[in-house]
Amino acid sequence: MGVRACETERAQEREGAHEDTRRTSRRVSELVDQGLVARGEMEALERVAERFSVAITPDLVDLVTPGDPNDPIAKQFLPSKRELRILPEERVDPIGDDPHTPVKGITHRYPDRLLLKPVHVCPAYCRFCFRREKVGPGSEVLSREELAAAIDYVRAHEEVWEVILSGGDPLILPPRKLAEITAALAAIPHVRILRVHTRVPVMDPGRIDAAMIAALRVPDLTTYLVLHTNHPRELGPKAREACTRIVDAGIPMLSQTVLLRGVNADAETLKALFRELVVLRVKPYYLHHGDLAVGTGHFRTSIAEGQSILRELRQGLSGIAQPTYVLDIPGGYGKVPIGPEYLGPEGEDGRRTVEDPWGRRHVYPPGSGKTGG
Repeated sequence: MGVRACETERAQEREGAHEDTRRTSRRVSELVDQGLVARGEMEALERVAERFSVAITPDLVDLVTPGDPNDPIAKQFLPSKRELRILPEERVDPIGDDPHTPVKGITHRYPDRLLLKPVHVCPAYCRFCFRREKVGPGSEVLSREELAAAIDYVRAHEEVWEVILSGGDPLILPPRKLAEITAALAAIPHVRILRVHTRVPVMDPGRIDAAMIAALRVPDLTTYLVLHTNHPRELGPKAREACTRIVDAGIPMLSQTVLLRGVNADAETLKALFRELVVLRVKPYYLHHGDLAVGTGHFRTSIAEGQSILRELRQGLSGIAQPTYVLDIPGGYGKVPIGPEYLGPEGEDGRRTVEDPWGRRHVYPPGSGKTGG
């Protein structure tokens, strides 16, 4: 990350300071010194860091088991030389935001909702995310003029019912700045819903304090917070406390998860995660198929693997813990459900075959009389 980008993030950290005074690790040498990556990999990882931003917060470091090659936290947040292997189908903009960016900071793909991205940096960088691509100095945060233009765009489009704060991670902003944005959105009559997508309750849970919650709770605007979390190990005591503070404040929570090979691509891990989220009053919302982000092929499963896992979840997981498995179609064409199919085509007699969660086939509607169909 450039010098100016680092200074921006550190200034934000100071303004939104909380009790933990440890610093986020941003250099490969710091990861080596902490025993998080092997010294022998330093040269290759420096090449990774030349292209992709590296950052891991102290709270995430606390969750890592050093020396465990299968540690699910380390795999998500520590750079890997496998990121240097770039496949032909991978893209810098894998979900097609750029063609749907009418003004800086806005992505408008669906008529009734849009993304507002006031900041392009995160407290830590997930190794599977296209937003770990380094941003140029000066483009980390929208300027006051750019933010005003983005708000003006929302104001001018009366079909927009929902604004989704994304980024980067919007909760890296100081509460004062966030409150300015939420108040401006609340003043637009046709905007009724604010959805905030964040990793902060997991990455840096101390940020979820009274000031942050006050910035999110705005009169005349219904706020939902969507937590991105991928493994039950992420839900440590501090993260659980942060989620409890949010929900107790009257802010409903949803979750989104990315299906990741080597991290959570098995039914038992996902069951444990989704059940624990429901206990925390967080409704599992999306399970994303991995994007075609540059250097992330080692994380992606096939769609067939994902569908097989979803079939297992349907067999033994409560409906309130079931997310929708979705693919964000490359090119900006939107998200679509890609879960397993259970319903067969309609026959000439108007009947279909339907498969139950255990793979047994049945006719619907069933035949009349005692013999069934």
